[in-house]
Amino acid sequence: MFKDLDPLLHSQLRLSVMSLLIGVESAEFSYLLKQTNASRGNLSVQLNKLKDAGYISIEKSFRNNYPLTTCKITSEGIKAFEKYVENLSEYINRRKD
Repeated sequence: MFKDLDPLLHSQLRLSVMSLLIGVESAEFSYLLKQTNASRGNLSVQLNKLKDAGYISIEKSFRNNYPLTTCKITSEGIKAFEKYVENLSEYINRRKD
């Protein structure tokens, strides 16, 4: 029997964000925007969904009088991402009996 995939991570944009954040200490909004090729509005909405789930933290500050948004994956986010990848691997590696 297949294990459930986390519907929050099953979205392409949210999965892209998590995949980027898992490999870095933190990432700026502009970096995520460029890497995902998403619109500002859509990325912002999806980041807030990940934040509300406890998967990422978002810090808002200023750099040279310009707003700066920095995202970081949380320990809960790491666990959720690893479980998602593990469960997805079962789908991919399942052999017909």
